Amino acid sequence: MAKLRRVSDGEGDSGSAVTAVRFHEGEIEEKQTTKPIIGWSLKVGSVTAGTYSTRDWWMTTPVTEILEEDSKGYYKFKTGNSIYEFWL
Repeated sequence: MAKLRRVSDGEGDSGSAVTAVRFHEGEIEEKQTTKPIIGWSLKVGSVTAGTYSTRDWWMTTPVTEILEEDSKGYYKFKTGNSIYEFWL
């Protein structure tokens, strides 16, 4: 199960759905991923609606820089306004 956490306040989400999202030429483009991709937003959460949750997923603004990564699936990255950690 993937986990996404904003470093500044611990906000984020976890779940089995990990999607890269970008807005390109007026269209929303989405693709399954296992890591953050520069220029794409990262969306992590539940495949189906979280019945007992206040939200179903968390999505970052577009990734601008990968700060750290390791062979175990951990990434630390920057967006336009935050720093996040991601574990797969």
